[in-house]
Amino acid sequence: MPRLRQLPALLAVAALLLAGLAGCANPRTGSADDDPTRPVTLRLWHGWSDKREVAAVDAALARFRKKYPHIRVRTTGNVGDATVNQALRAGGDDAPDVVASFTTHNVGQYCSSGMWADLDPFLRKSGIDKNAVFPRVLLDYSAYEGVQCALPLLADAYGMYYNKDAFEEAGISRPPRTMSEFKDAAVRLTRRERDGSYRRVGFMPNFRLYENSPDRLFAQWGPRYFDADGKARLSRESAAREFFGVQRELIDALGGYGPLERFRTTFGDEMSSQNAFLTGKLAMHLDGEWRGPMLAEAGPGFRWGTAPLPVPDDRAGTYGRGYLTGTVVGVAHSSRHQNAAWELVKFLTTDTDQVVAFANALHNVPSTKAALASPALDVDPAFRTFLDIARDRHSVSMPPSVNGGMYIVALQDFAYDVEAGRVRDLAAGLRRLDRQIDADTLQSTG
Repeated sequence: MPRLRQLPALLAVAALLLAGLAGCANPRTGSADDDPTRPVTLRLWHGWSDKREVAAVDAALARFRKKYPHIRVRTTGNVGDATVNQALRAGGDDAPDVVASFTTHNVGQYCSSGMWADLDPFLRKSGIDKNAVFPRVLLDYSAYEGVQCALPLLADAYGMYYNKDAFEEAGISRPPRTMSEFKDAAVRLTRRERDGSYRRVGFMPNFRLYENSPDRLFAQWGPRYFDADGKARLSRESAAREFFGVQRELIDALGGYGPLERFRTTFGDEMSSQNAFLTGKLAMHLDGEWRGPMLAEAGPGFRWGTAPLPVPDDRAGTYGRGYLTGTVVGVAHSSRHQNAAWELVKFLTTDTDQVVAFANALHNVPSTKAALASPALDVDPAFRTFLDIARDRHSVSMPPSVNGGMYIVALQDFAYDVEAGRVRDLAAGLRRLDRQIDADTLQSTG
């Protein structure tokens, strides 16, 4: 299951709550003086809630207990970031020792607030070279300004699902690799009813569809959101202008924003049997690695495949890249058992057999180089695409920021206005967006 399906409104609320905590952070002092070989009970808080997901967590902890029988772990699931940070700030015996979060763009707040312990001293003490263990982009989203306060625990990779039967019918021999090929394929794959309404669109470019958050397609340009001083820089390079220009061209080529938006409202729920790709209303679709098992189980009446998303024409050499995110896990600064907590974090994130077993159970992308190459990894051709995206040196994630998800919400809101034609001057609009992001960052830092 995708672990990042928050609506923009929920992202905004969480970001504001976390921003308030970051601005007045006074984390309870814990201790790294504990003896990790002595019996102890740790508290692990995480966000998984589905029965299958919880069973996978329990299985991972059973493996840990077998290796460390003196460390017991009590879990609390389905916990969001704001609740975790309130508990860490308050401290007390019921606060978590170890925390797993799905929200990588809040890592800047975890680290800068001091509520998550810096893990670099623990890594050095254990003789672990993090750059040798983890792919670079996963390390990028689990640290902030040189503080490695979290480590990756599985990942999500985004790519393209496509209808092979529709491709064959349209005379298209392979998935598009560049944006110009993408537009051409989307037009050729679109089918209309006699009254002119859509029966199928080659690709739905509108940002309100399912996983179509603008940052995920924007990743194909390799954008830089912030400069070295932490200032927003979307208006200062061509990537954002090119991205919105390509999206606008897609919309126009496929019939316009209004007709496409009306067609989108006929789609069923993303996680239901009426998903628009599953029912044949979409020939190409942006989605994550978790969709494969769902499609296989549903048994759609067409052949389907996976591929990386296309890239800009002038960056054809980066084809194979994609957008990555995932779960991060860390040690609470307030924990009085930080050494024992580190043993749990170390096992969950660096033990190859554990990472592979956890990835197989959740059908997510493993988060270490060794696990990505393990022969024990359950790999089918559709899933292999996402493993390749995770390994690709051009793949990117959203950069951690002290304002958490607020800058992503600002980008989403701006993107909705652009696609609907409400932004007449794109360059001026991007400058306003930068100013808004900078103002939100200033407010977060208090």
